[in-house]
Amino acid sequence: MTQRKGNKQFIKIRGANEHNLKNIDLDIPRDELVVLTGLSGSGKSSLAFDTIYAEGQRRYMESLSSYARQFLGQMEKPDVESIEGLSPAISIDQKSTNRNPRSTVGTVTEIYDYFRLLYARIGIPHCPKCGKEIKKQTVDQMVDQIMELPERTKIQLLAPVVRGRKGTHAKLFDRAKKSGYVRVRVDGNLYELSEEIALDKNIKHNIEIIVDRLVVKEGIEQRLTDSIENVLALAEGLLIVDVIGGEPINFSQSFSCPDCGISIEEIEPRSFSFNNPFGACPECFGLGYKMEFDEDLMIPDKRLSIMEGAITVMGWQSCNDKKSFTYAILDALSKEYHFSLDTPFKDYPKEIHDVLIHGTNGKEVRVHYRGQRGEGVYDVAFEGLIRNVERRYRETGSETSKAEYEEFMRITPCHECGGQRLKPAALAVTVGDKNIAELTALSIERLQGFLNQLQLNQQQILIGGQILKEINARIQFLMDVGLDYLTLARATGSLSGGEAQRIRLATQIGSGLVGVAYILDEPSIGLHQRDNDKLLGTLKHLRDLGNSVIVVEHDEDTMLEADYIVDIGPGAGEHGGEVVAQGNAKEIMKNKNSITGAYLSGRVKIPVPEKREAPTGWLKVIGAQENNLKNIDVEFPLGVMTCVTGVSGSGKSSLVNEILYKRLARELNRARTIPGKHKDIQGIDQLDKVINIDQSPIGRTPRSNPATYTGVFDLIRDLFAATADAKARGYKKGRFSFNVKGGRCEACSGDGILKIEMHFLPDVYVPCEVCGGKRYNRETLEVKYKGKSIYDVLDMTVEEALHFFENVPSIRRKMETLYDVGLSYIRLDQPSTTLSGGEAQRIKLATELSKRSTGKTIYILDEPTTGLHFADVHKLTEILRRLSSDGNTVIVIEHNLDVIKTADYIIDIGPEGGDKGGTVIAKGTPEEVACNPVSYTGKYIDVILKK
Repeated sequence: MTQRKGNKQFIKIRGANEHNLKNIDLDIPRDELVVLTGLSGSGKSSLAFDTIYAEGQRRYMESLSSYARQFLGQMEKPDVESIEGLSPAISIDQKSTNRNPRSTVGTVTEIYDYFRLLYARIGIPHCPKCGKEIKKQTVDQMVDQIMELPERTKIQLLAPVVRGRKGTHAKLFDRAKKSGYVRVRVDGNLYELSEEIALDKNIKHNIEIIVDRLVVKEGIEQRLTDSIENVLALAEGLLIVDVIGGEPINFSQSFSCPDCGISIEEIEPRSFSFNNPFGACPECFGLGYKMEFDEDLMIPDKRLSIMEGAITVMGWQSCNDKKSFTYAILDALSKEYHFSLDTPFKDYPKEIHDVLIHGTNGKEVRVHYRGQRGEGVYDVAFEGLIRNVERRYRETGSETSKAEYEEFMRITPCHECGGQRLKPAALAVTVGDKNIAELTALSIERLQGFLNQLQLNQQQILIGGQILKEINARIQFLMDVGLDYLTLARATGSLSGGEAQRIRLATQIGSGLVGVAYILDEPSIGLHQRDNDKLLGTLKHLRDLGNSVIVVEHDEDTMLEADYIVDIGPGAGEHGGEVVAQGNAKEIMKNKNSITGAYLSGRVKIPVPEKREAPTGWLKVIGAQENNLKNIDVEFPLGVMTCVTGVSGSGKSSLVNEILYKRLARELNRARTIPGKHKDIQGIDQLDKVINIDQSPIGRTPRSNPATYTGVFDLIRDLFAATADAKARGYKKGRFSFNVKGGRCEACSGDGILKIEMHFLPDVYVPCEVCGGKRYNRETLEVKYKGKSIYDVLDMTVEEALHFFENVPSIRRKMETLYDVGLSYIRLDQPSTTLSGGEAQRIKLATELSKRSTGKTIYILDEPTTGLHFADVHKLTEILRRLSSDGNTVIVIEHNLDVIKTADYIIDIGPEGGDKGGTVIAKGTPEEVACNPVSYTGKYIDVILKK
């Protein structure tokens, strides 16, 4: 390892200009834990990912043949003069998690692959029907087992030729007689083959031919072996040994149950894969669930009658219009089954309810309908709402319609496999009395306990020892990064960014590579302070193996533990992109130019509010049971800012996002959501809307930008359309949009850039040569407002636009809020795909702040400090105060202590993650929670409040 001072090695970066970096020269020490920090948007990620990682990756690609490169997708060369001393780079970031529903924690960490191997090699198969153990035996093993019976035991060897089949089976008796056999046993009764055996052909029979009768004693081995071979040939590998005066013994040469006659295929690892037709449940194709239409979504408010519009599902919205065919059908049903369409839906008896939802079971009703082509009477066998809508969903060719129908569907566990994803035969194989689905449903911590206590025989240990060693090592890595509460069956799509990143981290440690540059993007997201030490231990372990670990991070603990810190700034966007300070934590604290140093040393602090606001009312969730919540009642105060805290996996998101948000969205915003499991929420009448402000992108295409999202683009276009130039030319507002024909440049369809596809070089984006990247045609650009064209205005930063529009109150207000949330540096036309999660979230916050407040809104934020520097967190706490000062309610799920200490109220959920969580352990003001001995959060708040 090159850690000695004299021989210290560096990654030398010269002339980095990617995005907003300003020709940076930087030496980063190799084989050390290096933290890159700075304001949100200052250029940390541009340096770490778009420069160091991109170049490391590109150089590795360049070493491959051009034939291989054309399949890999090309890496663009970053805008940097030179980088020396670079290792192959592996990036572990937030975005690259697999959202495929087939991907689980087990498959991503490859632990599931080892379990499949383990089950295929040492698993004990059972009959899927009766649950008896199934063994595969050779003739020698059968002989040895029979010879172990007490001496002088009388036995008969039976060949079970017919099991549970109807018929007279006369030909079979003939064949047996000709082959020289004398006796048979039919349905438990003995017959001589010489007598006539008349069987009822409509009843299922069991027939066994008696091949030999023996007394167990020495010297019969040869005869026994011959007889067993005859039996196995007759009965396709099955044998029954009828012990006179004892229990019969069943033997099977293949994996088949001698009792039920079910034979299972040879067990191999693919039998346990739910992504392979050999193992996947044939009903749900291994997904474990199905999308099915849900009555509660189709008829959301059962207090209404059909005529009042109870049925809201597509295709039936017009059923309360007397001219529609759907009304004619319901009217005919009401006459046939004697009910009224004006009765509230919930008051229908079960019989009527079933007719409407599940149909008339083929019974036809006479439907009178007058359409445009005249009047007619039709005989219709009503199939029921659910089948009718299912058929429409299947038959529609329009993707839009399909998406609309899917709003009325919910995910239900597959009724065939019960959500376990595999075929019955695979689920009947056990290790330590658990099948593979039960094992993957255990939390990592319980799984570790189970494997430590697993009892195996000598042969199983020989075969499975190496596999278990690999599994145990990988499970320990997951424990080390603080993910002991997850299960291997958990879908990766449902993980938070931090969890997904820590899983990839655990997988990387498992690979044990040396001499690699690992580049991580805020691995501490979603991690409680308590688990930070585990994560830091993991990062140091990676470093000590001999790797360079470069972390983009805002977490104080990580910075204090790092070997080296690089502070990028001083501001964000245009004002950033320079190295402000570098060195260890102490050196950074002494640096007067470093904002990071000011917060680390305590020169600048995020203040604790003078007084905690008193609630104006309460919102009470009763009987919350979603995921791991233990049937709890939780009271949320209204009109104040509340923080929901707790260790990772304790149930915060289940309570706030799954139950509270979805229920409020359904009641207040009329959203089609199904809330998590709970009994009731009291106090909803004190609110009028709910808004969830998350970090998802504000738009998915480069055409969406901050100006379109905040609605300021409309106002700017109105201004331009009102100018004298525009009026003289007859231009309307639409002329100034780059999304519709008219004013935009048609050569690039208003994109401003053209994509040129290269064969095995990266695609090249060039500015459109007709408009020069300005998106509009010449005539449109000639219309000026205060000397600027529409392109010039869109190209301004928020700060410039604020001065430019200071006399236009409607635009100025929106610009002020963007400025207040710390986004002074973004350009109005910056494509939303290039914004970071923190930036997208602040644009949403600014849009909310610029609206007129009703004082009855509830805002829900899930970890809003992701990607935010101390200074940005400072701004965020001020914004959240502003939102709640108007009488609105703010509920934040957060681990960041600076946000938690400024809250008016805290609800702490825990005490641990997973099964050991799901209860409220502390609630009250931060001062009250700090005194609580049980709460982990309380301990940390206590320290920070005393600072």
